[in-house]
Amino acid sequence: MQVFQASDIMEVAIRIEENGVNFYRFAEQLAKQPEAKKLFAQLAEAEVAHKRTFEKFFAALEKSNTPEQYDGEYGEYLRSYVDNNFVFTKEVMDKQLAQVTDTLGAFDFAIQRELDSILYYHEIKKLVPVGQHAAIDQIIDEERKHFSMLTNMKKRLAC
Repeated sequence: MQVFQASDIMEVAIRIEENGVNFYRFAEQLAKQPEAKKLFAQLAEAEVAHKRTFEKFFAALEKSNTPEQYDGEYGEYLRSYVDNNFVFTKEVMDKQLAQVTDTLGAFDFAIQRELDSILYYHEIKKLVPVGQHAAIDQIIDEERKHFSMLTNMKKRLAC
């Protein structure tokens, strides 16, 4: 049974990227080294760029006509789902970010969230029609690039 369309997954991806921007801006403020501040600012901009990419994917996809009791109900559901149950959630931010006290800790946190995203998109791909798998694969590729960027920056800073 296919529950979501690729367009639904794109909406979730857009929300994840928005939440990621907020995290990286937090990490930028946390960092003491000028180079680290610059790197986290770049990561925030990368999240903004990912969001734009996903918005382009979204615009090109066929949208589902999910029955709604009021306009925007389904979109509100997806935003609430991401904010409360997924990567870069408010709960995660409140609990785990309190433990992020330095730059390397922020990288560890972000790297784990990127891995969680990659796993999520691999799993959610099973819920969309086969004809829409390419769009999900594009998201996975974007998240892998972000993961690589994070790990490379962490290595540079740890040296």
